[in-house]
Amino acid sequence: MPETSSSVTQPSIPPTPLAALATAATPAEVRQAAEALKSAIDAHLRAVESRVDELDPAVLEAFDALAAAAEEYDELLYAVHDEVTPFEVMADTQPDYAGPDEIEALSLFIRRDYLVADPDALAAAARTAAEGVDPETATTRSALLDIFDSYDADEIAYRAEELGLQPGDSTMWVVAADPEGVVGWHDDPFSDVDAELLLYRDDVIDEEVEEEEEELEAEDTLPG
Repeated sequence: MPETSSSVTQPSIPPTPLAALATAATPAEVRQAAEALKSAIDAHLRAVESRVDELDPAVLEAFDALAAAAEEYDELLYAVHDEVTPFEVMADTQPDYAGPDEIEALSLFIRRDYLVADPDALAAAARTAAEGVDPETATTRSALLDIFDSYDADEIAYRAEELGLQPGDSTMWVVAADPEGVVGWHDDPFSDVDAELLLYRDDVIDEEVEEEEEELEAEDTLPG
């Protein structure tokens, strides 16, 4: 299984209960679900305390039962009381790794989400980073363009609060790749991105490799 890391104290996202659940659920059922969750917690703790190895079937079964009880309580609590729990069960839905053990190439995918929490701080950072910024006509879009022109993605992540940005969720995927697939440049590296919503794209291209490819293409077009 691929290694993943996640916070265990993230506020749960309000579930979207089925219409039947929303209309039929009662406060008594919420109380029953709460008691079932308490029992599941106790059962899981007993299983952990008496585990025989890391993959003890009793612990795995108790974990699944605890996850199911927590999900049902969360849904009923929201359906009846319009309230959520302060925890979320992180389900591992990743498929088993089916690639080679000896890796010849890899692709790294990183996504970092931000909210523009302080437009004034963002505009001030843009004025510091770039010359000729007119505060009267500057927008958050132009400020972001100046910021990404001046700083790389790692520095922006490190200085997010200073730049008026509030970090959201982020993810990094390391994926085994075909060595032939990582040679040359991808015209469409993110095919599922809506081009009409693309704000900024930073392509780092090895110019020497690109020149060699152009020379090879020119040789192929020469008359034999």
